[in-house]
Amino acid sequence: MKTLTLANIYELQGLKEEALDIYKEVLKKDPHNSDAKIAIRRLSGMRKKFLKVNSEMKEYFLKMENDVEFNEFERWLLKAWN
Repeated sequence: MKTLTLANIYELQGLKEEALDIYKEVLKKDPHNSDAKIAIRRLSGMRKKFLKVNSEMKEYFLKMENDVEFNEFERWLLKAWN
């Protein structure tokens, strides 16, 4: 059974897409559910922020080997989030 509780558990485990799908299903069944509406706004906003992430920097992150590379990535990340 897909409930707010299950969606919350998924969200806490980092399964944001799965949680978002459940919140949307809950909202379809109960269009006035304020908890589902808030969760959908919250998770949708997070997804929009991640659109700035690009595959080149993801690969760079996965292959970092030293503090210089880490510092470079940190500067890029701070710049991307502002």
